[in-house]
Amino acid sequence: MKLQMHSIHFDADQKLIDFIQKKADKLDTFYDNIIDGEVFLRLDKNEKNENKIVEIKLNLPGKQLFAKNQADSFEAATDDAVEGLRRQIKKFKEKLVLARQ
Repeated sequence: MKLQMHSIHFDADQKLIDFIQKKADKLDTFYDNIIDGEVFLRLDKNEKNENKIVEIKLNLPGKQLFAKNQADSFEAATDDAVEGLRRQIKKFKEKLVLARQ
């Protein structure tokens, strides 16, 4: 799946970008019609701990899924956001199956 990465007001290193891509690619095992996605990485200046924010937007045929998570590392926030998207994909697929019956 093709992901566009946007790091807001900082430069994300390649290791982080590769980590996020690898995690997001696992979503293809749950639904293989994912068109593309966007990832936004932000730092929250108001928080001392848990100041890393990850937002992931996925485009599916006829639907757009979104997950936002905040944690003390981008990796932890990515894990939680991808898990949220996995649950959303599962619900979306169940609705597709019910609509076809």
